[in-house]
Amino acid sequence: MRPETMHDDISHCSRLVEEAAAGEAFVIGMAGRPMVRRLGLLGGQCTVPDDFDQMAAGDIAALFEGAGQGG
Repeated sequence: MRPETMHDDISHCSRLVEEAAAGEAFVIGMAGRPMVRRLGLLGGQCTVPDDFDQMAAGDIAALFEGAGQGG
């Protein structure tokens, strides 16, 4: 991931937009602190299971229902 400064971004805005559209990762910083990051940095590099929204559903329900707490 290439760091950029606000000055770089203003001076090279069109180039940075083209690179971002092509999928390049970047961080925009101000006063040495990261302020903006491109999302989707892992696009195509990992997978999400089809049952992602149901993973550990029983455990989560038990926590809300108070099951499994020592009495």
